[in-house]
Amino acid sequence: MPLTSNDCRALFATLGLSCGLMLGSSAFAQTGSSAAAGSPAPLTLEEGLALAKARACLGCHQVDNKRVGPSFNAIAQRHADKSDAVPYIVQVIQKGGRGQWGAVPMPGQSVNHQDAEKLAQWILSLRK
Repeated sequence: MPLTSNDCRALFATLGLSCGLMLGSSAFAQTGSSAAAGSPAPLTLEEGLALAKARACLGCHQVDNKRVGPSFNAIAQRHADKSDAVPYIVQVIQKGGRGQWGAVPMPGQSVNHQDAEKLAQWILSLRK
């Protein structure tokens, strides 16, 4: 049974975390894209962290340590050699996923495609 936004909020409150799930909140409205079509330019560590913070990814993820979800480094390691890593991670960001990292599912996020692609490429750039 899928989790509702109230279920997620209750889980996060139980864990002592802010929700940060972007479940229809106008505070996290998508921004328009003025960049040309194609792959976005790679982000620096600081730019990636800023985008992850703006998109509330840091409510569940950290760069080096597991929080509610896996660390970005662990995601990068798992998908390092996969040719479809960027589109796969974009899909998980936008549509959610379950069962890949344990019992807590990741709900789909209200992140536009360009930002999701930037985040996916940034995450993959973190592999050690």
